[in-house]
Amino acid sequence: MAYIITLSGQLGSGKSTIGKMLAEKLGYSFYSTGNMQRQIAARYGVTTLELNEMCKTNPEIDREIDSVLIDLPLTAQNYIVDSRVAFHFIPSSFKVKLNVETAIAGERIFNDTARSGEKKYQQVKDAVEALISRRALEVERFKRIYNVDIDNDYNFDYVIDTTYKTPDEICDLILKRFEKFKRSLEIALKQEETDC
Repeated sequence: MAYIITLSGQLGSGKSTIGKMLAEKLGYSFYSTGNMQRQIAARYGVTTLELNEMCKTNPEIDREIDSVLIDLPLTAQNYIVDSRVAFHFIPSSFKVKLNVETAIAGERIFNDTARSGEKKYQQVKDAVEALISRRALEVERFKRIYNVDIDNDYNFDYVIDTTYKTPDEICDLILKRFEKFKRSLEIALKQEETDC
């Protein structure tokens, strides 16, 4: 049986960092829609915030990203998926949401020199303002397109605040909860086999 962990949450919550760490610890493949969005933005010659604006009138951009998410479970391969809406497209996944205080998220984004294809900010407050604007666009877009509220914690199996935790602490907490998820799933599958 293949397992998929989907990581959702706002920018700066640690999805990519935690996702890569989990993939390495578990030996799973890692997929990031953020990387795909940055590639698409580069193709159009825009920032990721501008790409989000473009998605309002260009639904083919979302379809391009979504088609990959929909097909991942068909590969029979274990994945860690960094995507704000993957929980919706992969309902059988272990769905994790990472929360973070916006000011801390802004600091993280501002100090992250590895982020490519995104605007470089002059001050932390500029990053915070961009985060708030981008999140509002995404929340509105996903509600309109999919009727899904990406901010609703009830959509997830596990919600964790990353504001004052280290990446190692976060990974350990997720892995412990993931083990419980796998055991529950295995029990349910055995029960299903017994009932047949």
